[in-house]
Amino acid sequence: MIKHVILWTLKDELSSEEKEAVKKGIKEGLEGLKGKVPGIVDIKVNINGLDTSNADVMLDSSFESVEALKGYAVHPEHVAVAEGKVKPYTKIRSCLDFEV
Repeated sequence: MIKHVILWTLKDELSSEEKEAVKKGIKEGLEGLKGKVPGIVDIKVNINGLDTSNADVMLDSSFESVEALKGYAVHPEHVAVAEGKVKPYTKIRSCLDFEV
């Protein structure tokens, strides 16, 4: 199984209210991919970090294989969420993929 973990930091120019709406949109969009994108074992988005955090959103997902992760990356449903709900609002993206 492959773990795919991403941390995003939202853009500074977003107000607190905008950040909350963006985080909810990212969570709904990405978690909604389970059952639509082949190979997803589990997908969760955490948007309630503590004040000690230096990121705003965390994706914690698991895939059946490296091939499934590669398929997810280009799947139209995922691309739509990434292009519409994530990329326009984030300034930093850190990713760690690993085998478990």
